[in-house]
Amino acid sequence: MSLHPTLQPYADAWTHSIEAISELVTPLAEGEWNRRTPCPGWSVRDVVSHVIGLDTEMLGDPRPIHTLPRDLYHVTNEHQRYMEMQVDVRRHHTAPEMTSELEYTIIRRNRQLRNESREPGRTVRGHVSTEVTLEESMRTHAFNIWVHEQDLRTALGRPGNLDSPGAHIARDVLLDALPKVVADDAGAPRSSAVVFDVHGPIEFLRTIRVDIQGRGTLETAPALGPAATLILDWETYVRLACGRVAPDAVTDRVKADGDPELSASILRNFAITK
Repeated sequence: MSLHPTLQPYADAWTHSIEAISELVTPLAEGEWNRRTPCPGWSVRDVVSHVIGLDTEMLGDPRPIHTLPRDLYHVTNEHQRYMEMQVDVRRHHTAPEMTSELEYTIIRRNRQLRNESREPGRTVRGHVSTEVTLEESMRTHAFNIWVHEQDLRTALGRPGNLDSPGAHIARDVLLDALPKVVADDAGAPRSSAVVFDVHGPIEFLRTIRVDIQGRGTLETAPALGPAATLILDWETYVRLACGRVAPDAVTDRVKADGDPELSASILRNFAITK
């Protein structure tokens, strides 16, 4: 048995990103593991701990039994508490301990993927005791690992892989979230359209149309006379959508045409990660 063709792109994207992460962090000196990343409250060590934790959960390993300290200012809800557990339990691990656990986890996950014979629609355990399909789980995982690769690249001053297999999956995941952002969260007017013109290593032009019932849909056809148009580069799009930067910090990299209040509302509600 081999991996279902539907799942192969997600496995390939994960492999590309996790190997890039390993290459980035293996040569780091002890002090470099403490560098701050764009991920709120997390250092390089914390991001790698999170990546290891995500993959061990994909392997079905039990979660650590650990009590979080009470002074973690960036942990404000149950989802964040769930994610923080795998991070805090490794906060005092040394650089060799981190890289060896990462390497061992990659070996185990590669073995798991080689032997994966389940169908894409098979129900598996998701995060926070949810149940999702295997396809959804692997797609989300590939997206997460690529985003955290970018966190590490930013922290270490090593930009790259903005057009990698993981980047293309990230594009699709983020585009799928746009109708809710525009129609529900930002409150775009009914019977209106909002255009996103993104350039850079990954380019696309997409329209969110809001119907008379207020439902948003994603379309590839351009809109005539849209209520708002947002023009920005791919890296800025990712950083905004993943909550790595506030809209006020990138005003010079985002051009907004049309209704200024609607544009501002979209940018305020642009982050989809929790």
